[in-house]
Amino acid sequence: MANVARVFIDGEAGTTGLGIRQRLERMAQVELHSLSDASRKDPAARRDMMRSVDLVVLCLPDDAARESTALADGLGSSAPKLLDASTAHRVDPSWVYGFAELVPGQSERIAQASRVANPGCYPTGGIALLRPLIEAGVLPQDYPVTVNAVSGYSGGGKAMINSHEATGGPAFELYGLGLEHKHLPELQVYSRLTRRPIFVPSVGHYRQGMLVSIPLHLDMLNGSVRTADLHGILDAYYAQSSLVSVVKPGADGKLEPESLNDTDMLELRVHGHDGHGQAVLVARLDNLGKGASGAAVQNLSLMLGLETQHG
Repeated sequence: MANVARVFIDGEAGTTGLGIRQRLERMAQVELHSLSDASRKDPAARRDMMRSVDLVVLCLPDDAARESTALADGLGSSAPKLLDASTAHRVDPSWVYGFAELVPGQSERIAQASRVANPGCYPTGGIALLRPLIEAGVLPQDYPVTVNAVSGYSGGGKAMINSHEATGGPAFELYGLGLEHKHLPELQVYSRLTRRPIFVPSVGHYRQGMLVSIPLHLDMLNGSVRTADLHGILDAYYAQSSLVSVVKPGADGKLEPESLNDTDMLELRVHGHDGHGQAVLVARLDNLGKGASGAAVQNLSLMLGLETQHG
């Protein structure tokens, strides 16, 4: 790889694309390339751009991401590496899933990959909580998991952002109640759940920040499990991570979603009451940081052998 890595963000005008660009502009090891407004939809111009760079970040709708992937594939040995921020390839076995903390060795797999799918914001929190417990044999793979989550409106795309910033938007709303949210497949696959989880997302009238919560009945887990055991499993699993931390819950039983905004951190907590045999797992993250642009820059840095600069 050259001393300076050449990167093209295909779809840099969107929320995630802008976030990635802002992060990359602070990295001296990266040289950003862009197309003019007149040529950004020209297949020939995009193909020439792809041929001239080391890596392309796809910040596009799913169908457009597939079209860009086909363009890159047509370049053969001149094709750049691809990092896809859409949902188009997240459960495609020919792509590496870009959650570096997923399992031991995942960051190495990302570093060696030519095709990486950036995770969704909600699944990042859900998988981080569930996968260690399944790997430890404590959480049955067929456990009837329910994932509840709230995000700031910046995670909903331009229409939702405009709605909240122009008219105030609703204070809070549930959505995805048809139980077909596009993040559900990756949440199930990479958590290693055999039973389809119920996922209920929501949005609040604030810009960014996310909480993902998963209630558990302790008597439905394998073995005699207490809340301290769940904390210990998570803590050991992420002991070597610089971005994922397992935090003891506060005594007041409250948690707000915005304190990790503008960082790439992910916090995990186990709240519970052993006497009632109940626990609630909670992940907190910035949906624009570790949930989107921050994760993309982490993956890009691994793929290009660069020093990662985290917010």
